[in-house]
Amino acid sequence: MEGTLFNLFASLAVLSALLVVVNPLSRNPVTSAMFLVTTMISISGLFVLLGAYFLAAVQILVYAGAVMVLFLFVIMLLDIQETARRKLNLVSLAMGLLAVGALFLVYKSSIKTTYGDQTQHQEAAADSALVEAVPAKVVGSTQALGQALFSGEKGFILPFEIISVLLLVAMVGVILLSRKEQS
Repeated sequence: MEGTLFNLFASLAVLSALLVVVNPLSRNPVTSAMFLVTTMISISGLFVLLGAYFLAAVQILVYAGAVMVLFLFVIMLLDIQETARRKLNLVSLAMGLLAVGALFLVYKSSIKTTYGDQTQHQEAAADSALVEAVPAKVVGSTQALGQALFSGEKGFILPFEIISVLLLVAMVGVILLSRKEQS
């Protein structure tokens, strides 16, 4: 039963994520936003299958709820026209490439400080004669989630940074695409 549900939620997530980007049904951005809601809900179903009920609830409440309301508000506020096309501006292209380069350097330094030199740390741990008892974690609990996300060893701080910048870039992109050209 779990395999069937996993296949259902995973295929629905992938299909609706593809429809967010390449939507043959409509060029309306609101339709893409609704497919994004479907993607988030199906990912929440995957979290339920993993036993991470807290993450499933947060996925629906925060992302499918609040963030999507914000996206829809921005889309409708800016009144994006389907036929509006922009010419390539070389200054904007240069600034965009400069911003991508700066983000790459930030991510590179973040990887270096987060993961550091793992081989030295692993050798020091192997040389240590003291063996500490590691308490058992409850899978899906908020404590285990916090330890997994923000630990210095194999944490997920970098993906959090990447997603936050990606959301920021998406919002700035919507604003720039919908901006009226000044004559």
